[in-house]
Amino acid sequence: MVVKKSLTPAAVVDVALGIVDEHGLEGLTLAAVAQRCEVATPSLYKHVASLGELKALVGVRVLDDMTDRFTAAVLGRAGDEAVTALMHAYRAYVTASPKRYSAMPMDPLHDPIQKAAGAKQVDVMFATLRGYGLEGPAAVHAARRLRVLVHGFASIESAGGFGLPEDLDGTYDQLIQMYLASLRNES
Repeated sequence: MVVKKSLTPAAVVDVALGIVDEHGLEGLTLAAVAQRCEVATPSLYKHVASLGELKALVGVRVLDDMTDRFTAAVLGRAGDEAVTALMHAYRAYVTASPKRYSAMPMDPLHDPIQKAAGAKQVDVMFATLRGYGLEGPAAVHAARRLRVLVHGFASIESAGGFGLPEDLDGTYDQLIQMYLASLRNES
């Protein structure tokens, strides 16, 4: 529980993330946050303007956390090794925290609250892809392909959608190799 005296926008987001972790984004309401903070719902408006703003701030926190993990994974690496590390870090985040991942905004670059956090994440992807000489539209397409591949695979995996007996890690490694080959063909 959050002590009323220490209630801040960051503390409200912390509580909201706890709710998302337990119930998913659909379980996030101002009433649920207020109850956990032991305050009346209107008291939250001193810290967040609306449920929409709270969800945007939760999205920023998820983006920042993912970006930190991506950065740590690729630091000191380049080329295939960096991309592989990024793809493994991305998958690990989604499968470890699928409900939290559901709060990641689909298009943060066009939301004023999320734009900076989204740009930082995209910058990490672009920096990782620079080793292939990709810039401009080619880098955008490559980053989109990476996101689609990892998002799709990890989302299906975390939802229990792969029922066949073959090893998921083996399939994912094949997917990474396909992606790396596509990058090498572009450079």
